Amino acid sequence: MGSLIEIGPFIKLQRTKQEMTQGDLAEGIVSLSYLSKIENKKTEASPEIIQLLCNRLGIELSESVDSNLEQKCKQWYEMLYDVYDKTKIIATYKELQGMMDKSINDNLLMFEIHKIRYYLVLRQIDKALSKINELNELVSSFNSIHHYYWCKFKGNYYSHTGEFNEAMRLYKIAEDKLNQVDVEETEIADLHYIISVTNSKLRNTLEVIDYANKAMDVFQKNYNFIRCAQCHILLGISYSRIKMYDKAIKNYNLAKHLGELEKNNQVIQLTNHNLGYLYATIGNSEKAIKFYLFVVEDKEESVSINNRMTAITNLIQEYYNIKNYDRANEMIEKARVILNKVKDKNNHYFQLYSYLVQTYTYALNNEEEKFKSFVTDEFIPYLKHHEDYGNLVLYGEMLGEYFESRGKYKESVKYYKLANSTYNELINL
Repeated sequence: MGSLIEIGPFIKLQRTKQEMTQGDLAEGIVSLSYLSKIENKKTEASPEIIQLLCNRLGIELSESVDSNLEQKCKQWYEMLYDVYDKTKIIATYKELQGMMDKSINDNLLMFEIHKIRYYLVLRQIDKALSKINELNELVSSFNSIHHYYWCKFKGNYYSHTGEFNEAMRLYKIAEDKLNQVDVEETEIADLHYIISVTNSKLRNTLEVIDYANKAMDVFQKNYNFIRCAQCHILLGISYSRIKMYDKAIKNYNLAKHLGELEKNNQVIQLTNHNLGYLYATIGNSEKAIKFYLFVVEDKEESVSINNRMTAITNLIQEYYNIKNYDRANEMIEKARVILNKVKDKNNHYFQLYSYLVQTYTYALNNEEEKFKSFVTDEFIPYLKHHEDYGNLVLYGEMLGEYFESRGKYKESVKYYKLANSTYNELINL
């Protein structure tokens, strides 16, 4: 057993889970310093001592491979990919955790690594980070497959926190490990899909198209229409960015069709949202508003707060642009109601929406000084910090227009330049 997995860190893992101190565990078996050495892999304890420590923890050393446990784990891992029923995911997790708590076995490491993904699926971002920190001590015990998932799920974590360069670095390490591990083609397609998504966040448009097509080849073969739809959405976004609007609309409509076929509201609304954005980009406010309203007025729970808020803030912008200030103010009220209910106020998206709403509130109320100082001193630095180039272009231009309309040409040139240089950066990223 000792050769298969390093036993020390697992003893530490089980001890901390049971909220037992080193003193509680060591008493009458070994000295505190010796237990510390075992846990930190500074010494190799005898099988007798390991057995005594495991007995006190109420766990057994499992020499044999439990095929039932292995099968159950595999089932659970697969649930963490699809848009699966959360109650089932949680129930299976609890059942597995009960089995894992009784023994130290070869499935344990893989199970612990997949917990990072589990917490992310449940949007428990802090727990995912705690799990990453806890597992850091076990990295030296990882084999290739452990390393693969470790990099992939850590990448998922950084994607969730908006640190896309770090996510991409980790996904690339995972991709390099593909030739050392035996995983199914659907798993490879999933990695290609998230690399495509991350490239989209980083505005690497050609890579988005390349990876989305690779992923889609596999999803089509497996008749996984929802995953195909997700790829079509990515392709739509990319073609939109390189101004190939007909191709973009075609991909969005394919995605919407697949969403309707599978009765998947999430896909349908994501497509409506992106079609709204496309029409806004080409200056067709009327069509943009129509598609955004589909999202905002949808009563279904499956429309995430993030999607709803994005559609609302986009509507604020569109109504403001066409000078329909009453409707813009209505949307601001809608946004405030939702933002007040959000629990995680430190979330990157929550902060972004708060800034957007505040910016337009000042603009609509003609609070010139507040608008100017808020956007220049708080919002723009925030966008720069998060490398949010798309919004930087938008709000750089907004400030440029604001100063220009007030005859402050020197100031307006400064912000037009910011928008322009950011736009060039966006193209050359």
